[in-house]
Amino acid sequence: MKLSSRMFAMAALAALWAMPVQAKPIVVGGKNYTEQLLLAEITTQLLKKKGLEVDKRDGIGSQVLRDAQISGQVDVYWEYTGTSLVTYNKIKDRLSAKDTYERVKELDAKLGLVWLQPSSANNTYALAVRSDDPKTASVKTLSDLAAAFNAKKPLSIAINAEFSGRPDGLPGLQTTYGFKAGRANLKSMDSGLTYQALRDSQVDVALVFATDGRIQAFKFRVLTDDKEFFPNYAAVPVVRAEILKANPALEATLNALSGKLSDEVLQGLNAKVDVDKTPIEEVARQFLAESGLN
Repeated sequence: MKLSSRMFAMAALAALWAMPVQAKPIVVGGKNYTEQLLLAEITTQLLKKKGLEVDKRDGIGSQVLRDAQISGQVDVYWEYTGTSLVTYNKIKDRLSAKDTYERVKELDAKLGLVWLQPSSANNTYALAVRSDDPKTASVKTLSDLAAAFNAKKPLSIAINAEFSGRPDGLPGLQTTYGFKAGRANLKSMDSGLTYQALRDSQVDVALVFATDGRIQAFKFRVLTDDKEFFPNYAAVPVVRAEILKANPALEATLNALSGKLSDEVLQGLNAKVDVDKTPIEEVARQFLAESGLN
């Protein structure tokens, strides 16, 4: 009896060893604003559909989220190339979109972070006009805007206080494009109010962020930054190297998602949440179904 009990115990132990070890859930992080909440939810739903266990932790401040990933508390989240370059790595050089990506990829690799395929979505500063405004119908690019100011056309621009003093804001913009907006042409206000001021025809041009949902909702037209002055803020999935090693299919899955994102796509998704008040979970579900990533 004693022998058979021992054999049973040994058999049970052998069976336990033979069982696959339950992998830890992949922790998906996100910052504390609409676009980031959407990206975290889309990523979470997609990875779950691929059979992975996921723990979503969003609504986190940018620096806190970055530190959490470096320390291993967050495995994957969507970061912006310009944020890593300027804010985290303190690089002040003006770089092209490609060079910005390559630089942050190289620098963050030393921290065990892997930057995957960049999306074409670039959440950078931009200047926009109303699509139906005859006054700015011929203004297609920032060079056109500079030419209009140099021709003394009475255009007004809504900006925020920070933009008026930043080297990568108005001072650098005027130097790069060779124009000077007079004080009477500048209307300083809170960031969120610039969209309303342009929509309500209080100004002719407004400072916006390129993937904001109100651009589509209010029928704005973004002026092309033809001299590539504004820093590039491409949205990119960033993953801890050891997580990629443990989940080989993760890279292809996230790269496929990245390939579906653009300024226009994120504008539309953000608008559904911020303007139409559709729940983030539903917006994410619809996007995955329509994009063929299911």
